[in-house]
Amino acid sequence: MNVFSKLKGFYWPHKKHFIVSIVFLFVMTAITVVYPVILQLTIDEVIIRERYSLVPYLALGFIVIMAVKGIATYISQYHGDLFGIISVYDLRNKLYTKLQRLPFQYYDNAKTGDLMSRLTADVEMFRFFLSFGFAELIRLVLLLIVTTSIMLYYSVPLTIVTMLSIPFLAVAAYKFDKKVHPAFRQVRKSFGQLNTNVQENISGINTVKSLSREEHQIGKFNHSNEDYKDKYIFTSDIWAKYFPLMEFLGNTSVVLLLGYGGFLVVGGNLTPGELTAFYSLVGFIIWPIMNLGFTINQFSQSKASGERLLEILEANEPIKDNKNAVVLENSKGNIEFKNVNLQYTEEDEKALDNISFKVDSGKTIGLIGATGSGKTSVTQLMTRFYEPTSGEVLIDGKDVRNYSLDSLRKNIGFVLQESFLFSSTIRANIAYGRPDVPMEDIISAAKRAQAHDFIMELPEGYDTMLGERGLGLSGGQKQRIAIARAICLDPTVLILDDATSAVDMQTEFKIQEALREVKKGRTTFIIAHRISSLKHADEILVLENGCISNRGTHDELIQENGQYQRIYEIQYKDQKQKMKVQPEMR
Repeated sequence: MNVFSKLKGFYWPHKKHFIVSIVFLFVMTAITVVYPVILQLTIDEVIIRERYSLVPYLALGFIVIMAVKGIATYISQYHGDLFGIISVYDLRNKLYTKLQRLPFQYYDNAKTGDLMSRLTADVEMFRFFLSFGFAELIRLVLLLIVTTSIMLYYSVPLTIVTMLSIPFLAVAAYKFDKKVHPAFRQVRKSFGQLNTNVQENISGINTVKSLSREEHQIGKFNHSNEDYKDKYIFTSDIWAKYFPLMEFLGNTSVVLLLGYGGFLVVGGNLTPGELTAFYSLVGFIIWPIMNLGFTINQFSQSKASGERLLEILEANEPIKDNKNAVVLENSKGNIEFKNVNLQYTEEDEKALDNISFKVDSGKTIGLIGATGSGKTSVTQLMTRFYEPTSGEVLIDGKDVRNYSLDSLRKNIGFVLQESFLFSSTIRANIAYGRPDVPMEDIISAAKRAQAHDFIMELPEGYDTMLGERGLGLSGGQKQRIAIARAICLDPTVLILDDATSAVDMQTEFKIQEALREVKKGRTTFIIAHRISSLKHADEILVLENGCISNRGTHDELIQENGQYQRIYEIQYKDQKQKMKVQPEMR
């Protein structure tokens, strides 16, 4: 029950619906146990004593009771449903908000399909128990208490004999819960992995088909599907072993009742009507006990789902606003790194090792180096996507941790290496960072990113709806819209993380020309593999194994015998050979 205690804050504020549901549940239970009493009166008074004048009254009473029970059932179920639906509405919002707040480091290890499974299937399983499971559990307890009380009223000895098998049934139910709960947790985990495989395959369908890996993906899915099947069969095996045992123990009560109850009737210590009523009442005990396994099943599944939801809610959130965080206003864009080290996990090597540099407002800095050298890590520390292991990252002389996250990131325009577009209009995608921006600014940003012309060629221009992840546009078109989105934000600091990698040389040249105007008055970081993208930077930092191996202007670095000069030689080798061949041909 620890899971339900931790999640109490989501459902207990709506307890009024739960209380109303339980109150009318009491009414339903009370009416239910009246049936055997009416049956006893019918047999003993009407049939045996031939008091037929009671028939109309008994019939009318039965109809009234049925009507009252129908109304009580409606109110109880409606408020029970309302209790569960409203509770998980708050829970789902909290989970989604939490996912927005979790750092990049959390998503480095998380799987999309598994997270989707938690926010859908696990939340729904928890809702189902809130709506029906809690009420069912209480109803079973009420039935047991009320029914036992009436049975004791009829015959204490017969009640004791009938209840002899109940302790054994309770022990079986307890053992069943201890085994079925871990099994269902494994089922939920396996289901999350199954979802992940489906999500990855759909997202990467172009890669799968282009490499003819359909059979591999089918095999991979079959493996996950088989694992899910096996875990569910294992759970079913537990159910199949324990449920017949509980059914046997429950039916033992009926055998004891009929044997000893018949003996009491023959001896004149119990009337036939009372024995019949007793038999009906035992059904109200056996049925809850028979359904105890199903209720425990529901409880175990909802508990396992609740644990998976708590893993998200209780996930560490290291990157958040400090208590005394201030708003970054009128930023000048002065950037400074002081002895910065970054290590993503204790097992990893340092991503950045003692990085120090200073950038004045309005300057353009180029970052170049091999894959994994730390280029992107440098820029991600500015926006606090990650926190430095040691050292300081300063903007306008203050540690970035002293600024509120919202104001910090609104001052930094970030164009990621992989451009992500939402399933919305082109206009909404460009204005994503500033939803209320005027249309003129959207068009201006698109023109600067060399995107306006191809947008106007689309059927509905800026109001053209994009498919999932920008489906329908080329890689270069998506990247130019992403650049326009960053420009539209009007940031103090502009970070282009290999932002022109998906465009051809001619388009890259046009974008570079446009960015010259955009970069005026802004501090700009350009991460690139092509020297042509950053050779006009005020300073270029060459990174190698997390360290700055060289720094300087383009002209200075090509004169040095370093990594930058080697990259330059490789990239411009063909061009130099062509220049040598042309004079010889003349």
